[in-house]
Amino acid sequence: MESRKRQMHIGLNQGEVGGYCLLPGDPGRCEHIASFLDDSELVAHNREFVTYTGTLCGERVSVCSTGIGGPSTAIAVEELAACGAHTFLRVGTCGGIDLAVMGGDLVVATGAVRQEGTTLHYMPLEYPAVADFDVVDALRLGAQSTGANVHVGVVQSKDSFYGQHEPGRMPVAPELEYKWNAWKKAGVLCSEMESAALFVVSAVLGLRAGALFAVLWNQERRQAGLSDPHCMDTTIAIEGAVEGLKCLIMRDTAE
Repeated sequence: MESRKRQMHIGLNQGEVGGYCLLPGDPGRCEHIASFLDDSELVAHNREFVTYTGTLCGERVSVCSTGIGGPSTAIAVEELAACGAHTFLRVGTCGGIDLAVMGGDLVVATGAVRQEGTTLHYMPLEYPAVADFDVVDALRLGAQSTGANVHVGVVQSKDSFYGQHEPGRMPVAPELEYKWNAWKKAGVLCSEMESAALFVVSAVLGLRAGALFAVLWNQERRQAGLSDPHCMDTTIAIEGAVEGLKCLIMRDTAE
């Protein structure tokens, strides 16, 4: 789609979006995240896409919700890129897989298992979904600054929330359970629904992307008879992502 035209889904045009974008899934989190920016204002609200733009460390930064899953995430990245965005930081939630990951922890993704369908419309399955190294490093530092327990590694991106939580009732249960066990044995940290699309689409467009997650719980700990604390507050992930973005901006502007 031509960048000079108002984008069909996010409802924005060039000049209304910052080069750096924080991407929550939930539209309801956008205002909270935007409160960490200077002079932020609501610039568009269409469908699941709510966008605020302000400044951080002197650079224009936007917050745009992606909705749930790969298809709407890909749309957001495509259209934000057409408006001039070049760096994307997902601020999301996840459920733990590895037993070391607990509710209240933070996870920074280095890459994502492509157990979803959106990215097959961009690249063959053999192509990896990996985050940008500089963004990962900045998010790691930002996450550590919060004092939370931080994990860095591979995450799983899926298309079906209930396919994960209730695989036994699905007609393809053997396949779902087989793959889930493979992710566990390989040390995959957590499960979420957007990062694979974010990483692949950004890579295809030649842009940077990374992701930071607040861990809500870990069903594997519960099944193993271990404590499974639940933490539904995403503020610590937002704080970590904002601090990470500050670090990234300072590095970029110093070059």
